[in-house]
Amino acid sequence: MATKAAGRKPETQLALVRRARRMNRVLAETYPDAHCELDFRNPLELLVATILSAQCTDKRVNMVTPVLFAKYPTVEDYAAADRSEMEDIIRSTGFFRAKTNSIIGMAQAVCERYGGEVPGRLKDLVTLPGVGRKTANVVLGNAFDVPGLTVDTHFQRLVRRFGWTEETDPVKIEHVVGELLPRREWTIFSHRVIWHGRRICHARRPACGVCPLAALCPSYGTGPTSEAEARKLVRSGPFS
Repeated sequence: MATKAAGRKPETQLALVRRARRMNRVLAETYPDAHCELDFRNPLELLVATILSAQCTDKRVNMVTPVLFAKYPTVEDYAAADRSEMEDIIRSTGFFRAKTNSIIGMAQAVCERYGGEVPGRLKDLVTLPGVGRKTANVVLGNAFDVPGLTVDTHFQRLVRRFGWTEETDPVKIEHVVGELLPRREWTIFSHRVIWHGRRICHARRPACGVCPLAALCPSYGTGPTSEAEARKLVRSGPFS
């Protein structure tokens, strides 16, 4: 679908694909070490950590999960967990009661339906309590090496700023972006965009003056364009 950025001529789908892929290459050069910033050792740990990351920083989740993972090393342990004990461990991540419900319910479903093994297919993962497409794609892309786009708040904000889509529904955004980039790039592209959103392209005041995508971004000028002023806005990890 062709797009039209403010003050610019309509962009054909072919031109959009070419621009999107150039932007992806620039992000790859800018963030060669981009990766999932949640700590995990296996699909179960990543699934639990991703559930905890809702409305919470990765830094905070990584502070909590060592104790959680040590206390509940298997999916059966989560399924049989004492609710109050788990709530105490994850309390600082926020929404701890709902997250406890999701984690215990997820573990029970994995035990009952999948023989105690976290499934490696999107259609199975999204049937688990507390697991939507975003969480499923995080697990698939980073624990199973199955390409997926992680459409979180950073991702949604940036691809709209990039002029790639005007959609606001995460599933529609996922499909639009999926048509612009090779499937093999989906997971790593998600990390690059999230890193860029955390470091430079902030929600309120993006650091446009030092953005490596400035020449390709129709939203250039949303934030300060002075290099000196923009540089003050650049952040380094750990992030939300």
